[in-house]
Amino acid sequence: MLNLVHQLAVELPAHGWLLAHGDQLKIVVAGFLVAIVVGITGMGGGALMTPALLFLGVGAASSVVTADLTASAVYKSGGALVHWREGSPNLRLAAWLMTGSVPMALVGPHLVRWVAPGADVETVLQLAIGFALLLAMSTFVLRRYLELRRRRRGGGESETTDIVVRPLPTVAIGALGGLLVGITSVGSGSVIMIALVMLYPTLSAVKLVGTDLVQAVPLVLAAALSNIVAYGLDFGILVPLIIGSVPGSILGATIAPRVPSGFIRRGLVVVLTISGLALLDKAGWAPLGAGKDQTHPVLIVLVGVAMLVVMPFAWGLVRRSEGLPMFGRGGARTPATPVEERVAG
Repeated sequence: MLNLVHQLAVELPAHGWLLAHGDQLKIVVAGFLVAIVVGITGMGGGALMTPALLFLGVGAASSVVTADLTASAVYKSGGALVHWREGSPNLRLAAWLMTGSVPMALVGPHLVRWVAPGADVETVLQLAIGFALLLAMSTFVLRRYLELRRRRRGGGESETTDIVVRPLPTVAIGALGGLLVGITSVGSGSVIMIALVMLYPTLSAVKLVGTDLVQAVPLVLAAALSNIVAYGLDFGILVPLIIGSVPGSILGATIAPRVPSGFIRRGLVVVLTISGLALLDKAGWAPLGAGKDQTHPVLIVLVGVAMLVVMPFAWGLVRRSEGLPMFGRGGARTPATPVEERVAG
């Protein structure tokens, strides 16, 4: 801890003047725009912020992950405090989640070195983040499908604020999410949330969001501290990221009830898929190329275009299987509240 305080005292002033330079300005803008999208859709910030910073080329994967986690610990604390004051989190459920997530978040960044001691850490992180983004995309779609079914069947009538917590599977969910967050910064707002929705389907939307936010603060803080110990902290990334993301998250949450987020969500599915594949391609994942210097940007763009064309029809078929029109918003018995929209992701 003393070393961290010393690093803050020495490096923060040295990096402060850099905020006017090109890379720092790009980080501020990226942080602001991504945080707005997170505020509108409820999507986990790591699944969007980390690849955005990587593709901007502002730092190595380890530096970006560490800065993103540290910034997340700052702006997620505010949301958790609001939910705590309103009494929305299920504290027993959050405690069991933290029992699994916090230790694994501390272990995560060091596990990379233990599992692949002779490998290039940056390449391993790019692979891990790529797969994590594809997993986040899958859970994102699954959340939308479960929300569609719940609203179609009038699931809100059976929601409750009191549930019987199941310790073992809850700890397992926390451990998986903590490991993902510790290594990649992805998973706090995507993987853990969908697992909670599936394990506790009757828990109200407000309770789900509040519980996830409360457990996410110590989880992200533990992951950030462990990554700082493992890789150090680049204040040239952290400071502009906080400057951009804090007002962006506030603005996104403010305008969320008035923004038609359906198109944004569909776009996020494409963005997460392309970002995940691009990182795997850049890291030299064998199915996409013989080596890390052999990339296939045209192939990845074609995948994105194909998704833009096919996805609306595929989702339309899913809607029709639930007795809804293929296109449009019809069919839900009651409109979703802003918090329900955030849970839908």
